[in-house]
Amino acid sequence: MTTSELSVLTSARLLQIYYAATLLFVVLDYFLHINVRLAFLEAWPEMRAIYYLLCFVCLGLILWRPGWSLWIGTIESLLALSLLIITMGVRVMTVSEQMLQTGSGLVRISEIMNFMIVGGAAWIAYMRGIQAIRKESGIRW
Repeated sequence: MTTSELSVLTSARLLQIYYAATLLFVVLDYFLHINVRLAFLEAWPEMRAIYYLLCFVCLGLILWRPGWSLWIGTIESLLALSLLIITMGVRVMTVSEQMLQTGSGLVRISEIMNFMIVGGAAWIAYMRGIQAIRKESGIRW
């Protein structure tokens, strides 16, 4: 087995673990009210549920077709990064009079920290995925 084959196998295994951990994140979120993975979707519970479902679909696809792991992880990390930026941007740009008077609904420091941690992880995952796709396909951008 070559080094690149081992790297793809290791990455696929890490993605399987990451997506399988969705079950743990669902339990933390819905039963213990600790939203770690999708804090940026806190205000949109329907979107959170859809995103958790998407993570389970990604797990199923990776188990069914391990060769797709690279593409699935890259696309999902881009989606997570995009949703994170959009939802945080909407929160920051839509400040109401009531929010200014009461201070409720403003972005909290814990949300900013989550934005930085999740955003950083999603960015790294996306960039590593893009680099691996370039290397695998021989495309030079």
